[in-house]
Amino acid sequence: MSRILITGATGFVGLPVAQKLAAAGHDLTCIVRPGTENRLHGLNTHVLHCDDVFSQLPEWWASTLAEFDTFVHLAWYAEPGKYLTSSRNLDCLAGTLSMAKGAAISKLSRFVGVGTCFEYDLTAAELSVDTPLAPTTPYAAAKVAAFTMLKSWFATTNVEFLWARLFYLYGAREDDRRLVPYLHSQLSKGQTAELSSGTAVRDYLNVEVAADLLVEDITSQRVGATNICGGKGVTIRALAEEIADQYGRRDLLKFGARPDNLTDPPIVVGRRMETSK
Repeated sequence: MSRILITGATGFVGLPVAQKLAAAGHDLTCIVRPGTENRLHGLNTHVLHCDDVFSQLPEWWASTLAEFDTFVHLAWYAEPGKYLTSSRNLDCLAGTLSMAKGAAISKLSRFVGVGTCFEYDLTAAELSVDTPLAPTTPYAAAKVAAFTMLKSWFATTNVEFLWARLFYLYGAREDDRRLVPYLHSQLSKGQTAELSSGTAVRDYLNVEVAADLLVEDITSQRVGATNICGGKGVTIRALAEEIADQYGRRDLLKFGARPDNLTDPPIVVGRRMETSK
């Protein structure tokens, strides 16, 4: 079993990943801000406190990572409605490069970072790891910059590097401002849910399933880019209707009440390769 250090373990994706790594018997340490460790309640893990993982120097990371085999870096600024264009993406990028430099100094065995499907040229519709990268937001551009630099940097070291691109996730602990929690909130109260036309096709995946795929890749020998996706597309309309059927209230779905975003691609579906253990 590996000695693993993980950032972002209290987050939407990070918590189920940490839970599954701990359940598999790995010696897990979660690096968290002071006062947030209560979110890890019941998790078999060690805790390391840090006020801001993105402000630490490479020397701090070299010392911290010296006792670990694998580093899983899931932390990033991701506040809905703000993260796509926020200047904090620059801070996250700079901090991630500092982590990478420290990882090489510490002679870490494996570095795992997390990206996004938004890194790809989304006009391709079906996205594989061979799809060209063409970010259109500061968030996606910062992720591409991190991937490109880390891939090149770790190629000059003995550190294995994996970059896992997340697609459209939903599930427990999701921010209330996102689509699926919004639908549940409105429908459970018998209130109208205002939506776009709902014709866009997306690769939606429950976060628990995504965490299983992430852990599979983290603990495999895979290197380079990987897609954390379901490989199947569903329209936003079909997803909303499936949720509405849980309440028997399709009548509350008001498609077309909000304008479609004309810059959004009509189809975003991932393609995942099998993992070699």
